[in-house]
Amino acid sequence: IKTSPAAGLILKAAGLQKGNALGRKTVIGSITREQLRQIAEYKLPDLNSNDIDAAMKVVEGSALNMGITVKD
Repeated sequence: IKTSPAAGLILKAAGLQKGNALGRKTVIGSITREQLRQIAEYKLPDLNSNDIDAAMKVVEGSALNMGITVKD
């Protein structure tokens, strides 16, 4: 059984209903680095990465493509 989709978890963390159709061109929300880490830890078994830092980069890429930035 796989975990929930990353996009849904990112939207929930950002408090949004849906992502941006324009992708990176327009920022519609943001999540914190801690929220990103929590999502990456949850998704780690399903991702093709060995450590949490690589998993965070994968999830961050998904967020950026949805128009959601990651704040430090």
